[in-house]
Amino acid sequence: MTITVLIVDDSKLARIVIGKKVAALQPEWQRLEAGDAEQAMAVLAAHQVDLVLVDYNMPGKNGLELAADLRALHPAMPIAVITANVQDEIIAHARAVNAAFVAKPVTEEGLAGFIAGAALRLRAAYT
Repeated sequence: MTITVLIVDDSKLARIVIGKKVAALQPEWQRLEAGDAEQAMAVLAAHQVDLVLVDYNMPGKNGLELAADLRALHPAMPIAVITANVQDEIIAHARAVNAAFVAKPVTEEGLAGFIAGAALRLRAAYT
């Protein structure tokens, strides 16, 4: 079973950094990237994606809007909203769409809980 994670961030550097953190925690997982919500939806249409890490601040739809769209399409998919904008309102909106919240700058420790929980849920779903 290959797990595929989609990393959505308008910053290529941020996608690289997040991808390295994911690889450190789950080296066998495949990583795909998108620069905005539109690209993310195109990737989801073309590939089987198991979980999504989405930046909050992006041009066009923000990460919370994308997370809500993803949740409507994939009710059980693990989703995390990633941002340096750590405000109660944003955290509450992430929780309202059943998405985790991960603060930037992203660290292995910051991602570890979400990644571990997602891995357990996905293993259970595939067995």
